[in-house]
Amino acid sequence: MSRNRDTFNEINITPLTDIFLVLLIIMMVIAPMLDQQGLNLTVPENVAEEQVQNKETKIMTIMVDSGDNFYLDGEQISGNNLEKAIKSQAANYPDGLLIKTDADSSHGAMVKVMDSARNSGITSISVDQL
Repeated sequence: MSRNRDTFNEINITPLTDIFLVLLIIMMVIAPMLDQQGLNLTVPENVAEEQVQNKETKIMTIMVDSGDNFYLDGEQISGNNLEKAIKSQAANYPDGLLIKTDADSSHGAMVKVMDSARNSGITSISVDQL
């Protein structure tokens, strides 16, 4: 007694579709959580040197040396008092902040100055290497 079996020639894609829909929903839920905050940087414009020299600017200058020491107007400031010192001087320098860093200073020291300036309300920050 032999039975004739019908062969199954089609692939059932319903489970595959279900898996893809679940993955799509997971990605839609997780995607808004992946938003990472970065630094907003503006590219400087080319300005004639005469215009820069003729304009009297009041820019606060903080220097970071190779030992990651901070200097505001030539006075050394500890990392703990950096934000407080920037806040106290911010009203005297309406044009922003210039960070001058030594080539051997750490990236973390510069970021610390930038964070302290941002927390102090300074929105215009420039970076220059000594």
